[in-house]
Amino acid sequence: MITIFVRIAIVGHARSGTKRGISLPLQKADPAHYAARMSSAVHGFTDDALGTLDAVGVAAALRAGEVSRSEVLEAAIARTRRVDPSLDAVQVTCFERAASSPETAGVFAGVPAFVKDNTDIAGLPSCHGSAAFTPHPATVTSGPGAQFLHSGVIVLGKSTLPEFGLTASTEFTGRAPTRNPWNPEYSAGASSGGSAALVAAGVVPIAHANDGGGSIRIPAAANGLVGLKTTRNRLLDQPGARKLPVHLVAEGVLTRSVRDTAHYLAAVERFAANPALTPVGLVEGPSARRLRIGLITADVLGRPVHADNGAVLASAAKVLAGLGHEIVEMRLDVDPRFVEDFKQYWAVMAAAMALSFRLGHRGYFDPRKLDPFTTGLIGLAKRNPLGVLASTWRLRGGVAAYDRHFAEVDVMLTPVLSHPAPRIGELAPGQPFDALFTKLVDYVGFTPLNNVGGGPGISLPHGLLPSGLPGSVQLATGRGDERTLLDLAYQLEAASPFPRIVDRAAAAGAA
Repeated sequence: MITIFVRIAIVGHARSGTKRGISLPLQKADPAHYAARMSSAVHGFTDDALGTLDAVGVAAALRAGEVSRSEVLEAAIARTRRVDPSLDAVQVTCFERAASSPETAGVFAGVPAFVKDNTDIAGLPSCHGSAAFTPHPATVTSGPGAQFLHSGVIVLGKSTLPEFGLTASTEFTGRAPTRNPWNPEYSAGASSGGSAALVAAGVVPIAHANDGGGSIRIPAAANGLVGLKTTRNRLLDQPGARKLPVHLVAEGVLTRSVRDTAHYLAAVERFAANPALTPVGLVEGPSARRLRIGLITADVLGRPVHADNGAVLASAAKVLAGLGHEIVEMRLDVDPRFVEDFKQYWAVMAAAMALSFRLGHRGYFDPRKLDPFTTGLIGLAKRNPLGVLASTWRLRGGVAAYDRHFAEVDVMLTPVLSHPAPRIGELAPGQPFDALFTKLVDYVGFTPLNNVGGGPGISLPHGLLPSGLPGSVQLATGRGDERTLLDLAYQLEAASPFPRIVDRAAAAGAA
């Protein structure tokens, strides 16, 4: 089984070139700087060319000539330099390259953005969040990278992720963690944590992300953003992903508005539509359609969520009921072995990636520098190869199990996470493997089902938690039905406007 994963990963991975032309990370602040900033929000919103506009708004301002491309890029670069020393969300920059790049076309032409550092962009290094890599520029832009660029964005650099995107907080051994801009004492989530922090902090209005177990939706929830995980195979995937026994990962973006996510999906769907799926098209706003919504309050193991998350969920259900939707209570119908099966498969993915990187990046990858969580997963895969086969077989039945949930409802309304975002250090990768994995199971109770089942799910901000961090909920529908998700997301956004970090910062300043 491990051999199968490795062969696919090696065949699909683009070769990288030499070290020449690599951009350097921004200068980071010392610990004393962090201590002075912990209790307050960190953001870059100001009266510049970006203002508080979302990506659709920035693109419209550029087309109308209200701002110039250079003004927008200069604003984003200045914001990056101002906030990243506190957030550590940028892996590498390419400011000069962005400034000298040709004009782009597309729905977000000229809009500045970051790409997650597990996706190849020719000329930029991809280190996958790992100290095991010696940075060296990729020679080829991957399919997902080309898909993102097709929207017209101007890439300013790469955003951080935890090693290989394997855990739920963007933290590391031997370097500073990526922090939550709403309160830097807290995790920004993962694995698209760097992208989420940069969008939430107003550095850019949109950033690339991908999701293999919640890695778009988890950081969206932690940072008060919109994060859509699309139907399996809706968009282009990383090389070789569709040949895996259970294809988990979906590509996408993190945004501050539903319309940005809707416009991005429509644009890149036209770039590479999947003929096996009905096109989503552009969903431009809410409809008058009323739905039957199943309310889920317990995770896949039947455990109730933290009271703060439960209160946010109840509030969202009340808003949707007030709009005329029918809310019915239901539970997740999942094989009780689901968590262990996902853990086993996740372990094999870690082993496959480590070996494929070692073979595909000879001289640039040192497995001795892998972090303890990754090595723990690799060890788990090696200890139980027969268990991996059984787990994979059961997970392949996840599509039918997922589909059963929509036999009597149109949409499921769930928490995104089982408890609020943890403080920095609680999910750090240097702690004992079993202890950390137990914490991850307790935290990530709702998102992996969509990855195994192949259905779409969207994380939406809703209200504030007692800690001052944003609340969130997840909407999920049957495979291929992103239109319903976006329709309902627009309705919730209009009825209960999303919390804004600038409002929290202003309130904290007034206090």
